Amino acid sequence: MASKKTAAANPLYAGPAKPAQRALAQAGIKSLAQLASKSEAEIAALHGLGPNAIATLKRTLTAIGLSFARGRLR
Repeated sequence: MASKKTAAANPLYAGPAKPAQRALAQAGIKSLAQLASKSEAEIAALHGLGPNAIATLKRTLTAIGLSFARGRLR
């Protein structure tokens, strides 16, 4: 899990485990808005993001009124 300081600075890193955080960082995803611009399939395809991480990210997005993009693959 992210440290309290990191989680407070960036809510994207508040929930997912370290492997998921690293996968998001390697993909250049640094904010919840950037995450929401990707489809769930795109995020799930990243190495290090399993079902638990996807569920955590969905809850985080929903809590602020966002969701994964629908069906867009880049």
